[in-house]
Amino acid sequence: MTSYWAAQAVGGVAFLVGITMFFNRNERGFKYQLAGYSTVMSCHFFMMGAHAAAMSVILSAIRTITSIWWRNLWVMMIFIILTLILATMKIQHPIEALPIAGTIASTWALFRTHGLKMRSIMWCSTACWVTHNIWAGSIGGTLVEGSFLLMNGFNIIRFYRMQKRGIDPFAIESKVIKEAEEKASEQK
Repeated sequence: MTSYWAAQAVGGVAFLVGITMFFNRNERGFKYQLAGYSTVMSCHFFMMGAHAAAMSVILSAIRTITSIWWRNLWVMMIFIILTLILATMKIQHPIEALPIAGTIASTWALFRTHGLKMRSIMWCSTACWVTHNIWAGSIGGTLVEGSFLLMNGFNIIRFYRMQKRGIDPFAIESKVIKEAEEKASEQK
């Protein structure tokens, strides 16, 4: 097996890891699965020679896990600055700025939003990654991000319709987030 096909096989594994992620209403489970997917994709991009994307996506994995416990503005800014510095240094073509922009947008979403708003921003981030992956020739990356674009898009519509009918698809998560925010403000 050539290194090209080995890299594509790793992309295929990432496809399998990530394909069900956006069905998850549990924000913590969603974030763990996103971090696992990002880790595998980082390996795929390093093997493909797409180092800016690889750096961006490994920072995404670390950032996603961190956002489970800390949603502070300064922690978010650290990850945005790290992404700008470490990933931007690896850019060799202008289109490689798309995954960096997508990573910054999703960083902001994971630290500052939740529910439907978070998923909507993640959808825009995914559009950046799909474009990059097509350009980079990443079969697994294009398939998985294209699937994310479709699945997350359908779920955004589904969750929006639920909210219009008075059903909060994120009720449990909203309660947990509110309690955590109240606890954090009491500790200040």
